[in-house]
Amino acid sequence: MTRESRRPEGGSASDEVAPVDPVRNAFDRGVMACGRLAAWLVFVAMVISVFEVIMRYAFGSPTSWVHESVVMLVGVSFALGGPAALACNRHIRVRVLYDSVGPKAKLWLDRFNDLVTFLFCLGMTYAATVMFWDASHNPLGEWQLERSGTSWNPPIPALVKGMILLALAVMCVQALLHLVQSLRGEPAPEPDDMEGTA
Repeated sequence: MTRESRRPEGGSASDEVAPVDPVRNAFDRGVMACGRLAAWLVFVAMVISVFEVIMRYAFGSPTSWVHESVVMLVGVSFALGGPAALACNRHIRVRVLYDSVGPKAKLWLDRFNDLVTFLFCLGMTYAATVMFWDASHNPLGEWQLERSGTSWNPPIPALVKGMILLALAVMCVQALLHLVQSLRGEPAPEPDDMEGTA
């Protein structure tokens, strides 16, 4: 089937409307690429969970590392999901007011939303910095990663807190770039709410 044969009768290529790209800038495109890679962490978590079940029930040899590894992988993927959702304008929102106003008011609402998002991310980045510092330094200020305290005892708590800090710092940069774009008069793109539905 060719592109021409799928086009409705009498329609030309110029009549088709291309979907709006919800990504606002090059930085967001990079975040989306990293987000697609980070999504594979859930698959890796599933694979090692299956490995654990097989080792435990088929061979009677449970592992000591799978549970903590799965928690870390899923936690990191959720932390990195925040910047990915912000990059493609797919975060949760209440649109009752936004949908009822015109384009000029929408631009002002975008500016307000971007400012509040930036200030929130800035505060959360500060809090995550304090949290990561405490997880990566002992009371004397020397580098020492917080460990899980289990028999395997990996530094997973410190690593996850570091990834949370990274995700919030990226979101802070994104929110600042979005604020600059909205102050320049560039409205936020409308996400396709039907994306991914059958």
